[in-house]
Amino acid sequence: MRAVIQRVSRASVTIGGKLKSSIGKGLLVLVGIEDADAEEDIEWLCNKIVQLRIFDDSNGVMNLSVIDTRGSILAVSQFTLHAKTKKGNRPSYIRAAQPDLAIPLYNKFILRISELTGRETATGEFGAMMEVELINDGPVTIIIDTKTKE
Repeated sequence: MRAVIQRVSRASVTIGGKLKSSIGKGLLVLVGIEDADAEEDIEWLCNKIVQLRIFDDSNGVMNLSVIDTRGSILAVSQFTLHAKTKKGNRPSYIRAAQPDLAIPLYNKFILRISELTGRETATGEFGAMMEVELINDGPVTIIIDTKTKE
């Protein structure tokens, strides 16, 4: 499981011209699920995301988590995070999980993030063509892959 985490002032997802979700200060999390992912990946990644100390404290030091700041989270599924680009110029998405595996894991990911933060997690729509807008605060962008956690 791979995530691109962006600290944002605000972010939103629009589908077919209609606003699906929006958040203020918090995290935009792009989530890519691959065939090898399981519930252990969800647990580890969700804990890591909500505990990342990437928000400024009163001294201007990144020392607070999204939980500490009561920030929001917008999680968007993105299979292209598992693109293979080694050969040629057309990315291959062979490692990205098929919907029958990915959708249940994505839904569990959303549920677990909500449980850990005590707040509802805003989402995109799995498999939809989405327009994602964000104001990256910092900018702060972190990439985490559960397959390289050690």
